[in-house]
Amino acid sequence: MRLLLDTCTFLWIASGSTQLSRRAAQLFRDPANEVFLSVVSTWEIAVKHSLGRLPLPAPAGEYIVALRERHGIATLTLNEEEALYLPRIPKLHRDPFDRMLVCQAIVNGLAILTPDPLISQYPIRTTW
Repeated sequence: MRLLLDTCTFLWIASGSTQLSRRAAQLFRDPANEVFLSVVSTWEIAVKHSLGRLPLPAPAGEYIVALRERHGIATLTLNEEEALYLPRIPKLHRDPFDRMLVCQAIVNGLAILTPDPLISQYPIRTTW
């Protein structure tokens, strides 16, 4: 399975949070699954950290890269096709970061590992 991590999922994996579901943890650890962190999530973390809304133990750039590498998570860049897909999805979710993750999941055939019920309303596979 090809999994795209929701931003909160990545942060919970990184911190070892108990908010991560048992199923999500199993899917993440399964070596048969390919796991991605979108640059959209990287951007979201950097923005929230710079605004003081997301405390991190290190600068966002260092923290994200180190955790991605430690956990073997691949980077998913944002391309034009994914960005231009945005007008084609319904406005079920107001968060622009989550809407772009949905576009990336649709275009790339990825399942999103997320607890967000609004994301699960889109025509994509989600799991938690």
